[in-house]
Amino acid sequence: MPHILIAEDEEAIRELLREFLEGEGFAISEATDGLQVQAALAEKRADLVLMDVRMPKKTGLDVLREAQHQSEGLPIIVMTAYSTANMAIEAIQLGAYDYIAKPFDLNHVLVTINNFFKRQDLANQVEALQAQLGERDPKEQIVGTTPAMVEVFKTIGRVARSDVNVLITGETGSGKESVAEMIHKNSSYSRGPLIKVNCAALPETLLESELFGHEKGSFTGAIAQHKGRFEQANKGSIFLDEIGEMTLATQKKLLRVLQEREFERVGGTITVKVDVRVIAATNKNLIQEVAEGTFRQDLYYRLNVINVHLPPLRERREDIAPLTEHFLNKHRYVPGSAPARITEGAMQLLMDHSWPGNVRELENTIRRATVLSQGGLISADLIVFSSAMERHLLDISQKVRDGVSWNALMHETERAILNEALSQHNGDRVSAAQALELTTDDFQQKLSSYGISGQLVAH
Repeated sequence: MPHILIAEDEEAIRELLREFLEGEGFAISEATDGLQVQAALAEKRADLVLMDVRMPKKTGLDVLREAQHQSEGLPIIVMTAYSTANMAIEAIQLGAYDYIAKPFDLNHVLVTINNFFKRQDLANQVEALQAQLGERDPKEQIVGTTPAMVEVFKTIGRVARSDVNVLITGETGSGKESVAEMIHKNSSYSRGPLIKVNCAALPETLLESELFGHEKGSFTGAIAQHKGRFEQANKGSIFLDEIGEMTLATQKKLLRVLQEREFERVGGTITVKVDVRVIAATNKNLIQEVAEGTFRQDLYYRLNVINVHLPPLRERREDIAPLTEHFLNKHRYVPGSAPARITEGAMQLLMDHSWPGNVRELENTIRRATVLSQGGLISADLIVFSSAMERHLLDISQKVRDGVSWNALMHETERAILNEALSQHNGDRVSAAQALELTTDDFQQKLSSYGISGQLVAH
């Protein structure tokens, strides 16, 4: 009969878990603080520890840190009511088997426990066979407690320390850049820089130079040697956002960098070698893009060693409330003031909205409501949802702070204007062109240059 130690300072939760797990055939003992857990681990008095992260005398993370040297995989499943990614990632990296967010479903707890013992049985079988053969806060970037987000946190914790390429997928505004930052922060490349490139914001002629650099005189305006983003990211990470917008020609050059870790600057002959962790992101279905011939299959498999998929906010509505609380704390009306409060009616509006702009739209909505309420009470009439164009404009200030160039900003803004015009005119290119006082041919040429489609409606 497997023996499980329940380490939890709240008596009601201990009792709930004890009764449930005893009913499932497990032997149960209990601990109320971290010191008791340490003693039980040292004496191997339990086969598995179900441990809360926040406990008196010594926290669950402290227990993990100090027990880390004992074995590579600790017989510990951590539990916490705090919906922070850092805690989940750190627990996994410190050797915990798994992570369960409170409030939890007892059946999910049972599945996680059974999976642990199945893995232990398999490990014991392998060990026997080998013997026979002679052998962390306000700065938190990602918030979520739904099963899909917990899986994201686990994946980050498991892959961050490796040097494999990671492909982050998800809709615009779902938090792909935050995931990239978290992977870099928790990786062995964290001492180096994280260099970000928005592939959709740069035309092909600029993108190649931005990625790989250029030599003096290689083209008109190249008045000096320029080191590209890959060189700037050496010994660090590079984040290639919207990788699906990259042309086939640039994809071919990127493939060589991923394979050989070397390239030549535009107009140059000297080979530049780099050691870079590559993290890419896209809101496109790259499998479909490969089938349509607009994305290289070999590049897709090079990038997609590990996939982290971020679900849209409409599919994880349980996270809207903790996200809202997070953004109220993050965006104070004035520094040092108390966070704004939100009424039940305003919160219901947030819960009912479809969030086409995902987490980014929610953050902008809360930020605007905080300003309109002057940091006081946010009522339903202060919840104003953004159009696609408004969401773009609200992002401009952040992009300027991030050092995005003038050309890149103008490129992205023109693309947003074209999309907004098509949206307002239901995809009708003729009407959209007229609204912008452009000829249909000029409008179509701009659409083609950005790879935007729109229907032609007869008039």
